[in-house]
Amino acid sequence: MGRLEGAGWGGLWLLLLLWGRGAAPREAAAAAEPPLLCNVSLDSPPEQRWIPLLQHFEPGFLRAAFLRVIEDTVPKCVHTVVRPLAEEMELFIPQPFAGEIMGLCKALGLNVGDGVLLNLAYESTAFCTSIVVQDSNGVIYHGRNLDYPFGDLLRKITIDVQFIRNGQVAYRGTTFFGYVGLWTGQSPYKFTISGDERDSGKWWENAVAALLNRNVPVSWLVRDTLSEAGDFQSAVIKLAKTPIIADVYYIVGGVLPKEGVVITRNRRGPIDIWPLDPLTGGWFRVETNYDHWTTPPPVDDRRTPAIRALNATGQHNINFDTLFQVLSVQPVLNVNTVYTTIMSAAAPDKYMTKTRTMR
Repeated sequence: MGRLEGAGWGGLWLLLLLWGRGAAPREAAAAAEPPLLCNVSLDSPPEQRWIPLLQHFEPGFLRAAFLRVIEDTVPKCVHTVVRPLAEEMELFIPQPFAGEIMGLCKALGLNVGDGVLLNLAYESTAFCTSIVVQDSNGVIYHGRNLDYPFGDLLRKITIDVQFIRNGQVAYRGTTFFGYVGLWTGQSPYKFTISGDERDSGKWWENAVAALLNRNVPVSWLVRDTLSEAGDFQSAVIKLAKTPIIADVYYIVGGVLPKEGVVITRNRRGPIDIWPLDPLTGGWFRVETNYDHWTTPPPVDDRRTPAIRALNATGQHNINFDTLFQVLSVQPVLNVNTVYTTIMSAAAPDKYMTKTRTMR
């Protein structure tokens, strides 16, 4: 257990080393608060699963927040296409997602078409940083910042969810209330997953058609994988091969040495598989929102500061605390960062999410 716990001097050592190098980024000053921790019973009917969580939120605020996200994210023409389809939602949206969306919409008095659009809207602009690392003892850690517009709203509805099956935690994840998918999650003692948007242009042009063709949203595949895959390898295969509605990067961590990978996806399948390679120095992989074999644009280069901070930390000093500090240097942490999650499937009880607010 000792090697999985943060070293008390690690943060000071990292900051001093970064300061001494001059060009390295500074750790950003930001408030960090744990989100609401909730249980969702997978043994309940899909339409009822999320209803108990409504007691923690003001319905009027939720409706206003949801409509703001939709109006600012979804093109008007998509409203025209999706609203009529909502009545036939069960024909093209799989369970349990159709039932969960319909149950939430009914409880909130929200149009079902808007509920579908809300869940699709979150698929489009998740600018993120994900890191999977292996320490010198072979332990795998996985951290991510989720950066998103509307941070002022989303921090208020960010939740950690334990999905309960037969009285046990089947998997865990972090999401926004009303959004039934997961961009961040953990299957205990098996694997962890995060997803980063891969910008491929106006994805709305084909997303609805892909959904009608029974391709799944990228975050729904994360949740399905957490629910169904038995180990790291089966999770990687499922995430790589299942048809999805938009391009994405899937970052996966396991429980054994070398079990870490970045999967670069288009709608049909994998473009690139980038595994950990600690024997040749590849003890970490950093993925933001750009193909790792290309150079990120100078106006949004979070990759270079993250790599610099990881190298300054060193493989022998990486742990939950120091990985959180890596994800707290600017601009890896920025004004759009909604939350930071640190996790290791080998130590599922240490799963930690903090909402972040730049000071």
